[in-house]
Amino acid sequence: MIHHQPDIPHIVFLFSDTGGGHRSATEAIIEAIDTFYPKTVTTDMVDIFREYFPPPLHLAPEIYPPLSRLPNVWGLGYRVSDGRYRTQFLDQAFWPYIRRSIYRLIEENPCDLLVSVHPLINAPMLRGLRKFSCPYITVVTDMVTTHSAWYNVKADTIIVPTEIARQTALNNAIQPDQVKVIGLPVAQRFCIPGGNKPELKEALAWPTDQPAILLVGGGEGMGPLEEVARAINEAKLPASLIIITGRNRKLKNTLENMQWNMPTYVYGFVHNMPDFMRASDVIITKAGPGTISEAFIAGLPIILYSRLPGQEEGNVTYVVDKGAGVWAPQPEQVRETLKDWIYHPEHMQKVAQVSTSLARPNAAKDIATLLLEKVLQPNPDNLPSEPIAE
Repeated sequence: MIHHQPDIPHIVFLFSDTGGGHRSATEAIIEAIDTFYPKTVTTDMVDIFREYFPPPLHLAPEIYPPLSRLPNVWGLGYRVSDGRYRTQFLDQAFWPYIRRSIYRLIEENPCDLLVSVHPLINAPMLRGLRKFSCPYITVVTDMVTTHSAWYNVKADTIIVPTEIARQTALNNAIQPDQVKVIGLPVAQRFCIPGGNKPELKEALAWPTDQPAILLVGGGEGMGPLEEVARAINEAKLPASLIIITGRNRKLKNTLENMQWNMPTYVYGFVHNMPDFMRASDVIITKAGPGTISEAFIAGLPIILYSRLPGQEEGNVTYVVDKGAGVWAPQPEQVRETLKDWIYHPEHMQKVAQVSTSLARPNAAKDIATLLLEKVLQPNPDNLPSEPIAE
């Protein structure tokens, strides 16, 4: 095989920007490899749809955002396609159309290990690899409710975030020794110890003597942020409200011009989200797996106000059943939960402790270690016994 550097193993990660989680999980694993095992392997990221798939499939990253705003349509598509035999049927149906694209992807990306961080590529890639010899590992980036497309019996290893996801793998005919429960890979900057909250608040110019409520809607500022913010404002809580609108400039402008009954700080897209989380006392968010995992690491009680049908439904159940947060799809429910937590801080503290107990801050490092152990066979002694850098 041809490597980017002679005699250094090469790993290719297969992802796509159909949702933020696939890219961020891939980047977190690569960051962990570069941080803890520098110069041990080389890596590449391949956007499977955008770079290789034929029309109209190559537009999947562009189609995803508007489709995700149609929850009923999305949920129907998820349910119709989920299931071991349905997934196999769809693979059979699409294979003639994408076969050449798959072979070209494999031939143009010679490597010692393929790592999939996307469910829809597994069946066609493993079918295409029949003509090649290359190990294949899947990293599941959905937290609890996981689509059958993630699980292919021909994969060498399937890494899952939770025990519930492991059970789904077994239900899809995956052997127990093929599945590893490690966690969801999160960027290293989220995994640094929290520090002193008052000092962190002071650095962000927030009030240091009251709880900070963090309201987020993802990079695109999706969800009923304005309605939730207005409901919180009506409660006149002894707390500060921090709202992140992402790239939604119209929403940012609307909120900045509101009359607020509490100290309120409105931000657009931020690059220091770990600092915002560590300085906050509670987070209000949609049920995305990445944000939930980051909130666990920050030890934040979680209020979930929306979810995508299908893969995010189980995230809500998981957070609520474990006691790490609440499901509050109506703005009034968000407000009432906050009133309970702010005026009864012992309730909020109990939920925060549960959230902390669910954190897996070492997931990216542990996944990196597993990948390197695989790629360095039959000479795993080349892998340092301890990470090179912390």
